[in-house]
Amino acid sequence: MGLPCKLLILLSCVIATIATVARAASTAITYPAKPGLGQGRHLVFLTGDEEYRGEEGLPMLAKILSQRLGFKCTVLFALDPDGTINPDNNKSIPGSEVLDHADGLVLALRFRQWPDEAMQRFAAAVARGVPIIALRTSTHAFRFPNTSTSAYKHFNDFGRNVLGENWVSHWGTNRRGATRGIIVEAKKNDPMLRGVGDIFGDSGIYETHPVAGSRILAYGQVLKGMSPSDPPDLEQRKKRHSDGQEQGINDPMMPVAWARLNRNENGTTNRVFCTTMGAATDLENEGLRRLVVNAVLACFAIDVPDKTDVRFVDPYAPSPYAFKGYRRGLTPDDHALGQKLRAGTPLLAAASKTKEEKK
Repeated sequence: MGLPCKLLILLSCVIATIATVARAASTAITYPAKPGLGQGRHLVFLTGDEEYRGEEGLPMLAKILSQRLGFKCTVLFALDPDGTINPDNNKSIPGSEVLDHADGLVLALRFRQWPDEAMQRFAAAVARGVPIIALRTSTHAFRFPNTSTSAYKHFNDFGRNVLGENWVSHWGTNRRGATRGIIVEAKKNDPMLRGVGDIFGDSGIYETHPVAGSRILAYGQVLKGMSPSDPPDLEQRKKRHSDGQEQGINDPMMPVAWARLNRNENGTTNRVFCTTMGAATDLENEGLRRLVVNAVLACFAIDVPDKTDVRFVDPYAPSPYAFKGYRRGLTPDDHALGQKLRAGTPLLAAASKTKEEKK
């Protein structure tokens, strides 16, 4: 083999190595702000839930908020050592340094056990009084075991203390009874509900009892099936986990969206919006997307338009929610603007669920 050929092969290897390193180095993705209402404010999106595909839903919302509403948006993921996204890795949150400069947080988390360094940055952002928008399992965002040496074990109650509710129990049944959002009549003129039409999601309702002072915006009606046209379930009865009392599953309905002010000990205040809807498939619903995006604007005290533009920026076809159902082999770069999220390697079948996994 001649010298030119050897040099060509060597050069090809170097280029391939550089490309591999570059891919591995992308631990997050940032969407620059286009001109808009957000005026370049920096939202940090924190993904990491094992079932409801927050790692797909939050990048979609970040694209909308950056390209249509004028926010700079950075999305962080749980990653494996090879740089691929793995929401089951509950100790991983590379790139947490960006939290030092976050103007607001959007969460899709479940049972995280982040290192103290990342927890310190998250706690500091909360203490600064930044707006917080929390979806689905974020009511139980953290779960440090009793044996943990973390200085942030008290964040196991982040849901109740900051968002207004922790994990209580399932109320509607996933994959059996979908959720219709019923807007509270007295709150229909709330800015967060401006332009919000029908709200529907294919994930089941949670039992919730938000803390006093929470402004309940919508209740969840359990349906008899999985279609938006299905009637409400008027037959099923359940015992509330909170007090053991039995009731009709829709009598009364459980809150699925609320807002509140969280007052920190240092005197700052977080404007908070929380919804127990928000699986990636739920966010295909325009009404729910508009509610979440409106909530971001309202939590920044930005005047909410009559009908906020929540059209998808890129094609959006989220994976069905399931444990072990995430797309293998994807990196943050796969969520870049201008492309449809690739399928990744074949999905594994959902693992057998333990009692804890059913939360």
